Amino acid sequence: MSIRKPRSTRAGRVTMQEVADRAGVSAITVSRALRTPDKVAEGLRLRIAQVCQELGYVPNHAASALASSRSQTIVVLIPSLSNVVFIDIITGIKDVLDAQGYHLLIGVTGYSPDAEEALLRKYLQHLPDGLILTGIDHNPGVWDLLRAQGMPTVHTIETLAADDGMSVGFSQADSGYAACRHLVDRGYRRIAIVGAQLDPRSLRRCEGGRQALRDAGLYDASLEIMTPEKSSIGLGATLLQTLLATHPDCDAVFFCNDDLAQGAVFQCGRLGVSVPAQVAIVGFHDLAGTAWTTPPLSTIATPRYEIGREAAQLLLRQLAGQDIEQPHVDLGFTLVQRETT
Repeated sequence: MSIRKPRSTRAGRVTMQEVADRAGVSAITVSRALRTPDKVAEGLRLRIAQVCQELGYVPNHAASALASSRSQTIVVLIPSLSNVVFIDIITGIKDVLDAQGYHLLIGVTGYSPDAEEALLRKYLQHLPDGLILTGIDHNPGVWDLLRAQGMPTVHTIETLAADDGMSVGFSQADSGYAACRHLVDRGYRRIAIVGAQLDPRSLRRCEGGRQALRDAGLYDASLEIMTPEKSSIGLGATLLQTLLATHPDCDAVFFCNDDLAQGAVFQCGRLGVSVPAQVAIVGFHDLAGTAWTTPPLSTIATPRYEIGREAAQLLLRQLAGQDIEQPHVDLGFTLVQRETT
C-alpha cells in the first residue's frame, strides 16, 4: 500500500494550511492550538498535535514574529562555550527566560569583535525580541546597529557608562586591584602578574593589579607575563615554571584566571615549591575545583550566575515597558582567602 506524501512548499516545508486540511479545521484554529493551547479544547488540540507529528510540521516562527511583532527569542552572544564563566552566565539567563517562554539563540564570538558584529547582523534577521551581549568592548558597527535597531539590550560581566544602555556586572579593574592589594597586605613584595587570552576584561583586571602594586611602590614590569594563548591549567603550570626560573625571588603571583592559578598550584607541588611559604598564589573567578587544590586556592569570587539572572530580569522589564530606575547593576565581587596566601 502506498503512503500518500503531504504536499509541501517549494522549499520543502509543510505549511499550516496543510495541517489544517488534514485535521479538518481552519488554519486559524491550528495557529491558536500551537500558540495558546489552553484556549483550544483538549480533544481538538491533541488531534492537531497528532497531525503535526505525522506531517513533520514545524511552525514558522519568523512569520509569527512578523505577524505578532514578538518572536519569543533572545539572542545571547558569548566569547566561548568552553569557558565555564560564560556557561554560568547563560545558565542564569536561561533559568529566568525559560520560565517566561523565551528561547535563546546563542552565538559564540571566539573573543573576536569582528565575529561578534557578523553574528549580530546575522541573528538580527531572526527578529529577536532582545539581545544580551558580553562585555562593553564592541566594534563601532555593533554600536551603530544597536542604536539603529533600538532593541532592548543588556551588556554583561561589566558595567557601562550612564547613557550607553543597560548592563550587569562588576568592575574588572577594581577586582584586579583587590587581588594584588591582598598580596601586598599579606606582606609579599616581589609580586608577579600573569595574564592569558588577553581579552579586554583580562587586560583590565591585570591593569587593576598593576595599579595596586604602583600604589604600594612595588610594581616591577619584569615580574609580568602576558600571553595571548588560551587560558588553561596546563598553561598556568608552564608559566609558573617559567616565572620561577627567570625570577626565583618572586614571592607571590596574581593569575588573571583560576585555571592558570590551579595549574600553578599543581606545578608547585610537582616542583617541591611550598605554597605559600615560598610563593603565594591568587586566582580569579572562584571556579569549580578552586577550593579543592592542595592547598586550597585564594581567589576573587565573581557572581556569574547572578549576572545572568539579573541581565535576563532587566531585559524582561524593558520588554514589558517598565521604567528602568537602575540600568547599570554592579553586583560586585568577593575576595576569598584560602591557604595559598
